[in-house]
Amino acid sequence: MTLQEKVAQLFGVWVGASGEGGEVAPHQHEMEEEVSLEDLLPQGLGQLTRSFGTAPVDPALGALSLVRTQRRIAATNRFGIPAVAHEECLAGFATWGATAYPVPLTWGATFNPELVRGMAARIGRDMRSVGVHQGLAPVLDVVRDARWGRVEETIGEDPYLVGTVATAYIQGLESAGIVATLKHFAGYSASRTGRNLAPVGMGARERADVMLLPFEMAVRESGARSVMHAYTDTDGVPSAADERLLTGLLRDTWGFTGTVVADYFGIAFLKTLHGVAGTFGEAAGAALAAGVDVELPTVKTFGEPLLKAIADGQVDEALVDRALHRVLTQKAQLGLLDPDWDPVPAALAGAGEDVETLRGTVGLDSAGNREVARQVAEQGVVLLRNDGILPLAARPRIALIGPNADSAMAVLGCYAFPVHVGTQYPEIPVGIDLPTLREVLAAEFPGGEIVTAEGCGVDEAGTGGFAEAVAAAREADVVVLALGDRAGLFGRGTSGEGCDAESLALPGVQQQLLDTLLDTGTPVVVTLLAGRPYALGRAVGEAAAIVQSFFPGEEGTAAIAGVLSGRVNPSGRLPVSIPRRPGVQPSTYLAARLGQATDVSNIDPTPAFGFGHGLSYTTFQWTSLDVESLQAETDGEVRMSFTVRNTGERAGAEVVQVYLHDPVASVVQPVQRLIAYRRLDLAPGEEARVHLSVPTDLASFTGRDGHRVVEPGDLELRLGASSTDLRLTVGCTLTGPVRRLDHTRRMHAAFTVAPRTAD
Repeated sequence: MTLQEKVAQLFGVWVGASGEGGEVAPHQHEMEEEVSLEDLLPQGLGQLTRSFGTAPVDPALGALSLVRTQRRIAATNRFGIPAVAHEECLAGFATWGATAYPVPLTWGATFNPELVRGMAARIGRDMRSVGVHQGLAPVLDVVRDARWGRVEETIGEDPYLVGTVATAYIQGLESAGIVATLKHFAGYSASRTGRNLAPVGMGARERADVMLLPFEMAVRESGARSVMHAYTDTDGVPSAADERLLTGLLRDTWGFTGTVVADYFGIAFLKTLHGVAGTFGEAAGAALAAGVDVELPTVKTFGEPLLKAIADGQVDEALVDRALHRVLTQKAQLGLLDPDWDPVPAALAGAGEDVETLRGTVGLDSAGNREVARQVAEQGVVLLRNDGILPLAARPRIALIGPNADSAMAVLGCYAFPVHVGTQYPEIPVGIDLPTLREVLAAEFPGGEIVTAEGCGVDEAGTGGFAEAVAAAREADVVVLALGDRAGLFGRGTSGEGCDAESLALPGVQQQLLDTLLDTGTPVVVTLLAGRPYALGRAVGEAAAIVQSFFPGEEGTAAIAGVLSGRVNPSGRLPVSIPRRPGVQPSTYLAARLGQATDVSNIDPTPAFGFGHGLSYTTFQWTSLDVESLQAETDGEVRMSFTVRNTGERAGAEVVQVYLHDPVASVVQPVQRLIAYRRLDLAPGEEARVHLSVPTDLASFTGRDGHRVVEPGDLELRLGASSTDLRLTVGCTLTGPVRRLDHTRRMHAAFTVAPRTAD
């Protein structure tokens, strides 16, 4: 291959990215080159960017268009090599008419990796059915400051929860033949003050033990074939130019063999935003040297600037060869280099190319998809508080109030197609059924009376609707108050990429509306459809109930209604702590002693509802703890068993959570951290004997010398229903020498569950 042909395999092209829809992201137009496919294609092309996710298109027609484009690409270059087609799939395949699943924060709330794995497999099969090869998901960033706008895209504030759920998602996506892309590697969510793309100032231990753990787990266990670098710099080194991260750690230590792709425009940002490159050619060279293989979304630095830098002797052509080998290896794995390669996906086989015949022949929102979306939404609803008012009576008089009471889009995050792209095409139908909370409550309570009042907008300052809301509340048996967010991009919403928050007060005047309705004396059930946790003020102690959902997708309002009626027994657990005060950040449970309430500061970051919290309509009893030994070697295990019994009158799910407390260590440790969990579904009166084996590897941390170690000494294993509801405690002592570990260590405890009916 000529140098031009090699380089052409290392970038994507985003044809029609702006078009009528305008600018998708800041810097987009300044980063776009005048791209002529006629000029590019004779050299070949590495990737096609978002053929389905840029504008509304019927899936079958989009698939036909992609087939034609791929044939053209393969026929035009000397080697007949097609492009990798990639799409977003953060909360479902981000294209018109595809199922809008709950956002990742809801996945975390389910504490159910198996369910998430099945959801991801469905997403992957839908993508493959129309010719897509790669999905830009999941997000493995750990929440450190909930003011960050992209919290909705994360799985939670605990690295073990993030790692296990993300790994399951990746396994599901890869099982369908889709290349999963781990992002954003690494540290993006730890930006200062929660601002998007702001610098990151964490130390090496926090980076290793919190931010990198999910990626390490996923690389080892998921089969992921691609990683996306983060936009941010950590201590002055941008991820896109960090050779120790992208090559030394990811490849040389962890053994990753796939491709590293750029976050959109991220290589050019080395020049324009980070100032570590003087030219786009220097930026390309720095990224290649660090280990970035593919420039996305379109060519900017890996085109003429890179070719000139190589010609001038500034960049070694061997770096291009290294990246090319990885790219072509992956294309070979995808079958794109096979002699009998055919771009026609199975869904279109035999359908021909007649447009009218094809229209509507591919369905991306099947009944099976919606059933899984329903399960994820239902298992992800978290009941934070309940004074006994829930479930509601069969024939209630409900005053349904709030900015999200009658909003179809209130269930969607910023990467759902109707929000991400569809809002730019208001004349085109949404493409999926999005029932509002008002509509589903009417169906859920057919004998009830429902009066709706908006009260206020999501982020507006006006209080003109308060009087109508108060009047409705006073005539009702109960107020269902639908508060929360409006997803958007870059300041066009209250949650989403580039929609960072100054504080965790509810947007606009929602807290004022909440307080006003509490003053009416009518019981208020606060219902949140949000992308991040918010401080709820008086509601924490005065609301009759609080129901938390995180953008629960197209089946989300029905899931919420089911919880309100009792048709659904809530089983979600908080993947992020709910702050008590809006201006105190961080309120994460994963903090050292001095990160929690102390007598040397007047600021108390204790959350209103801690990580892992969630109520049920049944009750559970934990008993009969038996520990095999209270001592273990630093290379051993601690084994125990205990019984969990459903002592209520209806079936429900308890989430067993195991936290480790290390009272004395050579470096400061979190007061406690999650090391294992297991969801137990139990019928009334049913009990399960849970056998748990905890390898001492899970007590390891990054020591003073930068190496991971297990130290001898006393430990506590805390077994509980949440980080703030601990039921059983095992004190044990590790004996023997300090033990050094590496990336091959054991990362999971072993559960064996034996269900049985209690006498």
